[in-house]
Amino acid sequence: MEWVTRLPKPKMVATDVDGTLLDGAERVTQRTRAAVTALIADGVPFVLATGRPPRWIDPVIDGLGYAPLCVCGNGAVIYDSAADRILHSSTLDVPSLEWIADLAERVLPGCGLATERVGSSAHDAATPQFVSSPEYEHAWLNPDDTQVSRREVISTPAIKMLIRLRGVPSGEMQAALAPHLTGRADITFSTDDGLIELSAPGITKASGLAIVAQRLGVEHATILAFGDMPNDIPMLRMAGHGVAMGNAHPQARAAADEVTTSNADDGVARILERWWER
Repeated sequence: MEWVTRLPKPKMVATDVDGTLLDGAERVTQRTRAAVTALIADGVPFVLATGRPPRWIDPVIDGLGYAPLCVCGNGAVIYDSAADRILHSSTLDVPSLEWIADLAERVLPGCGLATERVGSSAHDAATPQFVSSPEYEHAWLNPDDTQVSRREVISTPAIKMLIRLRGVPSGEMQAALAPHLTGRADITFSTDDGLIELSAPGITKASGLAIVAQRLGVEHATILAFGDMPNDIPMLRMAGHGVAMGNAHPQARAAADEVTTSNADDGVARILERWWER
């Protein structure tokens, strides 16, 4: 649409990773890499905003050929990938984890629990960063899982708790649990395959991106953001222009200012090329 092409040049670009920046084979395409390289050369900050933990950022850096600032863990962690340093983290404390675990097992019987933790760097080996209970079944390949007792899963502050219930859509899990949380945690999902993710109250991709924007002196109205799932909705709404992918969840599409093509069809690059030619 003509009004879209007249948008001012963004002063920051933030993008989700899976289902958005990466194609169906989980790669950064040549076209996307070229568009990102052009905006970086123009001095515009490029930020990853993802549910991934910092230790899962390396393959994205390799694909981009650039190490950006990252909002990880759905906003709970600010990670400087160039320096391999955690700049900021927000955690659920142990009493909150215990309370959520009891609630989840009552509302979603048969569910498995896991928690994600961070140290001072992406691969900090001082403590296991992902721990899961014996009942937890992974929604995707996770090569660095440490299975422990339920008690140990919730024994240490965590950037997020993951609740898994195989065979139940994530949206249904969220709808069942959310009314009982009474503001003690933020709840979202990044896959509809029976997995919901809980963070400390008020922690979302938008809150994490706001920290980065303040750090870089960028106004929210000048941010261009991309996403595809409900965990992207707060970020799409806070940005001056939020773009949902063609493959996006209906809720993400409804929250966006514009819908581009799918991640398999260079949807991010097609928007960036309005200002930054390949």
